[in-house]
Amino acid sequence: MAIVLGANQYGKAEVRLVRVRRDGPRHELRDLTVSIALAGDLAEVHRSGDNAHVLPTDSQKNTVYAFAREHGVDQPEEFGLLLARHFIRSAPAITRARVELTEHGWRRLGPHSFQRDGAESRTATVTVDADGSTVESGISGLVLLNSTDSEFRGYLKDRYTTLPETGDRILATAVEARWRHHEAGPADRVRDWAQSYAGVRAALVGAFVETYSRSLQQTLYAMGHRVLAERPEVAQVRLALPNRHHLLVDLAPFGLDNPGEVFVATDRPYGLIEGTVTRTPEDGTGPPEDGSGSPEDGTTAPRGGPAGAAAGDGGPD
Repeated sequence: MAIVLGANQYGKAEVRLVRVRRDGPRHELRDLTVSIALAGDLAEVHRSGDNAHVLPTDSQKNTVYAFAREHGVDQPEEFGLLLARHFIRSAPAITRARVELTEHGWRRLGPHSFQRDGAESRTATVTVDADGSTVESGISGLVLLNSTDSEFRGYLKDRYTTLPETGDRILATAVEARWRHHEAGPADRVRDWAQSYAGVRAALVGAFVETYSRSLQQTLYAMGHRVLAERPEVAQVRLALPNRHHLLVDLAPFGLDNPGEVFVATDRPYGLIEGTVTRTPEDGTGPPEDGSGSPEDGTTAPRGGPAGAAAGDGGPD
């Protein structure tokens, strides 16, 4: 039986980059973590230690800093494309360059003063190879909560089920979303990545707010569907929604009632709902052929749905 080298790649991970633009009294700040992975004709470095085709990871790190100075840093997608295309051109043995970027947000306090934002981060992943360029944008740690208009009932029950059904609960999650753009061409240095990101984020938040939720799965699909319906530049959306449970506190031992007002927020264990929403290949625009997710099926039912019982434990849907 032969022994062969399988898929492999190498690169510099988590390069920390802060770029300050000082060409005026109002400074601009960009804070990124950049990771690079290169793949191609690298068999000999593994088999014999021949480094002739290896661009040192230290050189990759230096390229990030040099490009930040020479080209500036505006949108992470744009900077990632610039880096990935450079590595493909400058290293003949490299056939695929993948650059992952996470932007850490800062809130402006003054002309040159900033406050670090919370857990929410903007992400981008750029891949360049012989087939072209792929750009995937994303958001991480977007924490959302609806204090009502969510239920969880009618689910499968077995001998181990103890969860009571609820017709009114808190629904909270920390959104992890990745969306793939239609193929990126050479003109993408002028694509309005910032406007696209803001539009997708608004669609995700809008769908979460406006959907009467019978399960977190339904909310996930409504969020992905809204993005594709409103943002023609997006081809596919992948979502991971942890259910941040809020448990109703029993105040009876203290002679108090609790009509869905006092909760304890728990961080683990938690339900994790994951899914992908994509365009149909036939027309590139519509929802799945079964029509699920259309306005008629209640995916985005009006606010103020059935009240049911007092808010329950958040349910592990």
